[in-house]
Amino acid sequence: MNCLSKIGAALLLVLMTGPAAGVPATHDASSAWRAYSMESGGEPGIPIPFEACFRQAAKAHALPLSLLVAVARGESNFDPDAVSSANARGLMQIQWPGTGRHLGFRRVSDLHDPCRNVDAGARYLRELLQRYDGDLHLALAAYNYGPARIPRTGSIPTGAEWYSAYIYRHLQYVLDAGAGVGSVPREWAGDREMELAVFGAPYRAEAFVRTLEGSAPEVRLDWFRQDVGRFRVVMLFASQAERRAGLRRLAAAGFPLSEAGADG
Repeated sequence: MNCLSKIGAALLLVLMTGPAAGVPATHDASSAWRAYSMESGGEPGIPIPFEACFRQAAKAHALPLSLLVAVARGESNFDPDAVSSANARGLMQIQWPGTGRHLGFRRVSDLHDPCRNVDAGARYLRELLQRYDGDLHLALAAYNYGPARIPRTGSIPTGAEWYSAYIYRHLQYVLDAGAGVGSVPREWAGDREMELAVFGAPYRAEAFVRTLEGSAPEVRLDWFRQDVGRFRVVMLFASQAERRAGLRRLAAAGFPLSEAGADG
């Protein structure tokens, strides 16, 4: 059962009266990326699956490690076997056959090799940065939408704006280890997720997260683009104690949820 049905009617009203479809409520992604240092980049504050692959690709293509990790988290949540409805594949979601063949792949199975996939994603992002004169906002928009749909100047599709902001959000998680992780025990090896809701549009997912964050700021929340028209909102937790505390805080804020539904 979709956990959205367990959320209070007041929250549903907020979502129903939110911005019209296609009107983002996020920060200015272009300005945020301009303030990001490609030179320093920042060291990730989370354990990195397939770390050697990411470090090798970052060095080979002169890209910040944290940036590549953020793209992979946003694209596949580090699943090397991920396949989207658009046939994008692997950790960095390389579309097959178009982008994959452009990057030199001859077999679709090779896109599920973690190191080859990460290297391909890094190589493609570097190519796009050159195309857009180092503008990371436009390069990320083109990574998602394709360079034919992203002009070098002028406006870009709203969905591409959303994607750029979406990756920036994942970058903040990668750099900050997900706000609040400083209190997690030393042996922490990564977060688990409890799915709270699934939406068909990113602005709905973000509005939902913003509403919950305003009511229960101690709870660690995130949202993921799982596929076209499917955006998952999750509560993150590194221990069962953190999960129980999160559920209590959400309930106290007026958003009771079932104990069931936690992964792992």
